Amino acid sequence: MGKKRVAITGLGLVTPLGIGVEASWGSAVEGRSGVGYITHFDASSFPVRIAGEVKGFDPGQYSDTKEIKKMDRFIHLSMAAATMAVEDSGLKITAKNAEKVGVSIGAGIGGLPALEHYHKALLEKGYKRVSPFFIPMLLINLAAGNVSIKFGAKGPNFSVATACAAGSHSIGDAFKVIQRGDADAMIAGGTESSITPLGIAGFSNMKALSTRNDIPEKASKPFDADRDGFVMGEGAGVIILEALDIAILRGARIYAEIAGYGTSSDAYHITSPSPNGEGAARCMKSSLRDADAEPGIINYINAHGTATKYGDELETAAIKTVFGEHAYKLCVSSTKSMTGHLLGASGVVEAIFSILSIYNSIVPPTINLDSPDPECDLDYVPNKSRQLDVEYAMSNSFGFGGTNACLIFRKYRGY
Repeated sequence: MGKKRVAITGLGLVTPLGIGVEASWGSAVEGRSGVGYITHFDASSFPVRIAGEVKGFDPGQYSDTKEIKKMDRFIHLSMAAATMAVEDSGLKITAKNAEKVGVSIGAGIGGLPALEHYHKALLEKGYKRVSPFFIPMLLINLAAGNVSIKFGAKGPNFSVATACAAGSHSIGDAFKVIQRGDADAMIAGGTESSITPLGIAGFSNMKALSTRNDIPEKASKPFDADRDGFVMGEGAGVIILEALDIAILRGARIYAEIAGYGTSSDAYHITSPSPNGEGAARCMKSSLRDADAEPGIINYINAHGTATKYGDELETAAIKTVFGEHAYKLCVSSTKSMTGHLLGASGVVEAIFSILSIYNSIVPPTINLDSPDPECDLDYVPNKSRQLDVEYAMSNSFGFGGTNACLIFRKYRGY
């Protein structure tokens, strides 16, 4: 018996490019930047004063008013993305199927705003000023927990905390849950909201962030010789995965199939990629094996592409290792050039952009790519989106600690 096929039937996005899939995808295709000056706090004294913030977001549209105060912003964002995805899919969760519908939503950091707020309250006003909801606000798994409660999904419920690979691992693990028959459908994704004084200070002092404060929209420059670090972003993405036969039976719209999932560890350094990108290369090879696919079948790669010097160069080297001469025939783009780096949410947002590239036959660009790094010599779809019949798309995510995830999606051609 072959592997169970798994379809993507619903999408939800909340990003610096817009609220909703249509707004975010439309901005990405147009090559618009969502990066601007930080408004979540006064960053005027910080060396980094820019980020990709979600603008105009009202959590009350997606969560009960009484529940909002029990959640930190990263949970608010995940509730919105999950609501959009479930509605988009048309999936009805009932007493009959609830135990076969699960939730997998990851994050890299979790409730950092709540941590900072209540630590200050504790120091200044005493322990009684710490909310009884502080711990549930903080915990990464409460994103999945609250989504499960809202929709009555009683199947597998878990959260992945693998830094910048969390969203991709969440999707991949959910894929395997369905393949092995432990669920018929999974609400899977990633979320993050860490644009806070502590978050910006920590990444800034690591020298990881761009300091191009004078032109925020030009600050995120993956694969460009003038790149000077990544731009912090926030947001959430959720997809609905379903066993293909069940999705067909209920007449669901199918955006694409998920075909392969690979993971690996660099086992090298807490923040730096392994030499020559060998860990990333093993991860991509693993996903191709899982998809029973040859490298030459991939049309498009949504790269991790953070705009850090070694990260971009070593991902490029890894792609060449895996794809050989075909690497130069691929379209490879980094949508972080527009969204900034959404940390634990980045993998699922980029997976959704990969899915939409298949569904709409268009590849989003890498903007701000004006002076390519000589070490980065692939086709990064510079500055303008491109029409392309994408049959197979790969999405890469690599996180601190050397944790890697790679997803492969393919066009749905019938059962």
